[in-house]
Order: sequence, then C-alpha cells, then structure tokens
Amino acid sequence: MKYAFGLVPSNSLPIFKSIVLSFIYFPFSFYNKGGLEMFVYQYFLFLYHLKFSKTSKIILMSEKRKITVAYGDGIGPEIMKATLSVLKEAGAAIETEVIEIGEQVYLKGISSGIAPSAWNSLRNTKVFLKSPITTPQGGGFKSLNVTTRKTLGLYANVRPCKAFAPFVRTHFPKTDMVIIRENEEDLYAGIEHRQTDEVYQCLKLISRPGSEKIVRYAFEYARMNNRKKVTCMTKDNIMKMADGVFHQVFNEVAKEYPEIETDHKIIDIGTALIADRPEMFDVIVTLNLYGDIISDVAAQITGSVGLGGSANIGEDVAMFEAIHGSAPDIAGMDIANPSGLLNGAVMMLVHIGQPEVAEKISNAWMATLEDGIHTGDIYQEGISKQKVGTQEFAAAVIERLGRVPSKLKKATFSKAVRTEAETRAALALRPSKPSEKVLIGLDVFIDWKEGDRNANTIGDRLREVNAGGLKMQLITNRGVRVYPDGMKETFCSDHWRVRFFNADETVITHDQVIEVLKQVQQLGFDFVKTEHLYTFDGVRGFSLAQGE
Repeated sequence: MKYAFGLVPSNSLPIFKSIVLSFIYFPFSFYNKGGLEMFVYQYFLFLYHLKFSKTSKIILMSEKRKITVAYGDGIGPEIMKATLSVLKEAGAAIETEVIEIGEQVYLKGISSGIAPSAWNSLRNTKVFLKSPITTPQGGGFKSLNVTTRKTLGLYANVRPCKAFAPFVRTHFPKTDMVIIRENEEDLYAGIEHRQTDEVYQCLKLISRPGSEKIVRYAFEYARMNNRKKVTCMTKDNIMKMADGVFHQVFNEVAKEYPEIETDHKIIDIGTALIADRPEMFDVIVTLNLYGDIISDVAAQITGSVGLGGSANIGEDVAMFEAIHGSAPDIAGMDIANPSGLLNGAVMMLVHIGQPEVAEKISNAWMATLEDGIHTGDIYQEGISKQKVGTQEFAAAVIERLGRVPSKLKKATFSKAVRTEAETRAALALRPSKPSEKVLIGLDVFIDWKEGDRNANTIGDRLREVNAGGLKMQLITNRGVRVYPDGMKETFCSDHWRVRFFNADETVITHDQVIEVLKQVQQLGFDFVKTEHLYTFDGVRGFSLAQGE
C-alpha cells in the first residue's frame, strides 16, 4: 500500500501506541518497580509490532526503499553521482541496486541494450532512476527507452516544464505546464515495412483502452496536483479515426471531472501556441509522437532542455530520468548540468512517498539558482555569479538544503493519502459494450510499375476480378483516387491500393477474400498487403480515399 510519507494510517495505531506508552513509562522506571516493568512491557510490545505489523515501514522513517539505478553512458555517470550525493545528504530513504544498460550492453550483442538479468531488479524494486545512454551507430539496435516503456507497461510520460526566470534565461517567465504523453502506442509501436522498391510503411496504432488510460491519468494528475485545466492535442482534422478516437475518449472522460476546465487544440496550432504563449497551458495530454515533440519545445522555451526531468509511470513500475541525451562529446569533463536527472529524482521521491525530501531538494536547487551558481549551459553575464562544474553544483545544492527560494515559488508537492486500491480504481478502464463487427470490403495493395504507370492500365486489367460479386470499385495511389476518373497530373508511386466491395456493399466472406487474391495473382500482380474493411455497429471503420 502507498501512503503519504510520514502519515500514520488507522491500522498502525497499535504500534504507535506502544511507542508513545514506552516513552511515557520510561521516566517512572527509575523510581518504582511497576514503572520499570511497564516500560519493559511496552518496549517489547513495540518490538513485536515492529516485526509483525505491515505498517511498521510507515513509522520507521529510516527504513530505506530499494530503487534500481543505471549510471548510463556519456555524462550519465557524472550526473548520477551528483544526483545521488544530493539525495543522500537530503535524507532520502533509498537503497540503490545498480544495473548496467546502454552502449556496453549493446556492444555485447544484446540488441535491446539491457541484459535479461536486469529485468529482475526492475520487477523487484519497481522504481528505476536512469541516466541517459548512448545507442551505437548502425542498424539492429533497438531503443532502450521504448523497450523499457513497453515491456514494463509505462504508459504515461510526465514532463513538467516550468520557467525559473530571471535566473534561467527565458522569454516566457510565467510558463508552468505539465505535458502528459501516451507512451506505448502511435508510430512508436515500431511496426514498419518496406513494401515495394519505393514505398515504406510505418503503422500508427491507437487503441481506445490506451487512449482512456492516458486521458484518465491526465485528469487524475490534474486533480491530485490542484491543476485547473487539461488541454487535449490531436490531428483529428486529418486522421479522423486514429486521432479521432483519442479526442472522443478525452471528451467522454472530461465529463467525470466537471471541476476541471478542458479544451482541444489541433497539434500544429497547439505547438505554435506553446512556442508563443505557453502561459495559457496547464496540463496537456496528447499522443506519443506529438508529446515527444512538444515536450522538447516546451522544455526549451523555459530556458534549457538540460533542466528537465521526466517520469514514465505504469501500473506497477515507474522510471525517472533526465530528458536530455548522453552528450558523449562532453563526457568526463565535469561540466554537465545534473539538474535534469536531479529533477527526475525529485519526481521519484514524490512517487515513492517522500514528498518532504523532494521539497527539501527542489527548494535547495532553486536557492542555488537564485544565488547565481550555475553550470555553463545556463550561465549568463549579469545574472550568474559563479560558473561551476557538475559535482560543484551538486555540492552547492547540498549546502543549501533546508533553505527555500526567496524569489521563485517555493516547491510544494502533493501529500494526499491514497491507497493502491484507490489509485487503481480511479485509473481503471470503464466497461464498454463490444461493437458488432461486419466485414463488407477489402483493400489489396499491389506492387506495380509497368510502362508509364498508367492507372487506367492496371485498373482495366483488375476489372476482370469477380469473386461472387466482390469486384474492384476504385484504385488509389498514396491515398489519392487515380482510377476511375483520375487526374493525369497525380504522381504515382509503385504502391497501389485496390478497393473491392460488393455492388451494394453488403457482407462478404473470407472465402471471397481468398478468391480475390487468387484472381489477382493469376492476373500476374504482386499483392503485398491486404486490409479488411469493417463496419462497427453499422458505422464505417475505414477512411475514404482522397477524392472518393
């Protein structure tokens, strides 16, 4: 169970009572036998509860929470050393378990960048503090971040983007937004194919459950952190189905949070507004690719990508990191800014129930910025007073532990008490009725580039296909209708989509589908892919062609 750090749930009262009574009876133990006996009794009762109570960890603030740590590559070891030194001096109750990831693991022939044994540590601790890594150049190496997120179900990426003006240069001193990005789906599913000599494909997969999970997380985050507004960003004016379902789910879930203001922006204008008027945003929730882009834009306009920390949250495991890369060009020079990883660690401390320690570190860090002690990436004449290296900056933060900033807003983090069961209930997917799914058509993708790629040539030949009434209705190239009645100006690649329906668009069978493919093959065409066309509760489950 998760509790706010330092708070005592009701079922821990026996142990609390034993502690209090043992101290009450302690002074009297020197004056009479009964007092001594009572002290001993309460002391052993305390030890009993300490050993057997499930809540003893709440009382003993010195008990340490195990976390998995990876020092990473490039500047990773330097900034991790600096970060852990601050956590130690601030009194963070953690115990580290170190794993190796990144370049050296890749070079051992492990394409994921993480050894199989390292997964055991992550499953056991459920908390991962990670430095940036270097992925070797060349093919065959998978993104470790994507692998970790998808393997451990880290569906929510959380990036606070806040300005620290005037101590960090920015044109937008009032910026204070949090970008919550779906972390497992979209184009980052990594499903790509080369289908013809000329055409490559990357599948964009958006699921309704995946959309609901991240949207619910965004609203719960806003509620728990006293945020007032959640903005959804999509491109559903173009991708009406994939982005459309995300927007639809957002509107549905928003009704359950009437106290929170909502709005929607098309991602292109939304990105422009982040760059021009970031103070208008509070919490933004969006799909994977868009979130990846706008979170870097937002971090940069606050003054430096080097300051940003990030959390990747799943139902069971969470990963915390800096948003920047491994910067191998400055590795070992002791000039890297550790702030990004330190701020990621602050998010980790809040997550594991140590918000007071998180506040202590965050306030000391801001006091350090106010005192003008800056690493080179944020150093500015007239504001900065001392340019320091990685470890010296960490030492300056440590020196200011216990202080609060005098000009920047003091850090306060949510100390709301919520059990694991309550959290899961709040984020749980709501039941939905399965749709009636009916097969009514077929798209067949063909690799063809004979002659001058005349659409009429391929179209007239495919007119011969007839599988029990299932016939070709149109052909597109790169989504644009080219047959019948195409435009001669339309450029055509070697990748053709041929759409088959019954004349009245009634139900078709899989036997008809197989027969269509047989006839297409007999005509000498190379089909490279098929897509079945369905309706769901009578609603078309596929897009029309441009010009259809």
